This record gives sequence, C-alpha cells and structure tokens, in this order.
Amino acid sequence: MIYGLSGQIRYYLYSPATDLRKGFDGLSGLVRNELLRDPLSGDAFIFINRRRNLLKLLMWDQTGFVIYYKRLESGTFEIPARKNGNKSIVIGREELVMILEGISLEKVKRRKRFLYSNFVD
Repeated sequence: MIYGLSGQIRYYLYSPATDLRKGFDGLSGLVRNELLRDPLSGDAFIFINRRRNLLKLLMWDQTGFVIYYKRLESGTFEIPARKNGNKSIVIGREELVMILEGISLEKVKRRKRFLYSNFVD
C-alpha cells in the first residue's frame, strides 16, 4: 500500500500511454505542459504505459517529489474511460486502490453515503 494515500488530495490519471522511462523531471514536465497543472500542488499524478502493466504515481510531499512505481507480473491496469477527450481523469482514492488491486471498475456498485452538504447551514 502507498504511504500517504489520502482522500484529501486529488488524483489525476493521465490518459495517454506514457513512456515510463521518464523520471521526476520528465513526469513533472508532462504535468506542467500536457495537463496544465502545478506538480508542486500536492496533488497526485498517475501515469500508465502502453501495455498497461507499469504505473507511476508522482506527487510533491513538501520536501521533494515522490514516485511510487508498480510493475504487474501478469494482467493489466484498468483505465477508466475518459470523457470529452480530456488528457486526464480525476479519480478518487478508492478508484486508485481498485486500479492497483485489479478490481474491475465497471462491476463496482457504490452504495449511497451521507452528503456532507445536508449538515451545513
């Protein structure tokens, strides 16, 4: 499990296949130039290769960049369908965990939870 996976940050999944030979500078360049986001924001940016068996997650943790890198021995990562041709998809922590654990996103049924806005004056 990834240290520091939080529900308080946003997770951006970069949709196009990525050359995962890229390191800190190459991936943060994709964040700036392709996603038009700030890699120092504290958000997490997820990149997957063409074969969908490698995944890198890049984030800034206030003292430097952190990369989490996962290689599957068999199978592939499932990528959610992108909408409107966007280069990134915002996913929740739960979806990221399901992608990492190989759970089919299409077959997941979400149960109703309370809405925080119901408790705000």
